[in-house]
Amino acid sequence: MTWTRRLITALAVCVVLVAGSAGCVSGTAQGEGGASPSPAGRLLDERDQEGRPYREVDAENAPEVGVEVVPDAEGGWDVRLRVRNFRFSPDGTGERAVAGRGLAHLEVNGRRVAQLRTPEYHLAGGLVPRGTHQVTARLYADDGSVWAVDGEPVESTADITVSEDGPSPDPSAEPIAGAAVREPVAGAAVSEPVAGAGPPQPVAGGRDGRSRGMGRGSPDGAGRA
Repeated sequence: MTWTRRLITALAVCVVLVAGSAGCVSGTAQGEGGASPSPAGRLLDERDQEGRPYREVDAENAPEVGVEVVPDAEGGWDVRLRVRNFRFSPDGTGERAVAGRGLAHLEVNGRRVAQLRTPEYHLAGGLVPRGTHQVTARLYADDGSVWAVDGEPVESTADITVSEDGPSPDPSAEPIAGAAVREPVAGAAVSEPVAGAGPPQPVAGGRDGRSRGMGRGSPDGAGRA
């Protein structure tokens, strides 16, 4: 009788162990196979000049950006971005695309000079010598993809002109009037200058010298910054 009880107990323990192991395997498999799909938009074949893919999102509630550039007293430029349906991610954020979140790339004449995690940046005068230059802000997701609407990147461009008398903004660089924007989260990390970025070179073929926001441009909807 004692031997029989011990045998039954041993079999019961084995059944519990096997069932427990099966349960663990099933839970792990579910966790691996049950990962949620891409959290925002879909990747397109189109890419920016650095090879980063566009991430297409619906026009409704899509990110928007406008750029304001004004000269300072020391010969440089103060750049301010105005955004809507978008917030800047702090430094150290994981590389995952989340709707309405990310960072901005700032370009001068098509060459990237900074990655911005705040809406403000000081552009040194040495980056914009005499002449007319295009300052472009483009919005990116945290995974490096470009936010896009209808196949066009979410960006805005302003023209600035440097003469012998010093810098002066073109009309296209005037502040955005009446734009309702969402300010970034307080305490966001500072902007990140691109290491080794020298004076930008003009893009081959040039531009038309007008401010324009391709895709979702300035928040006021006028495509001007």
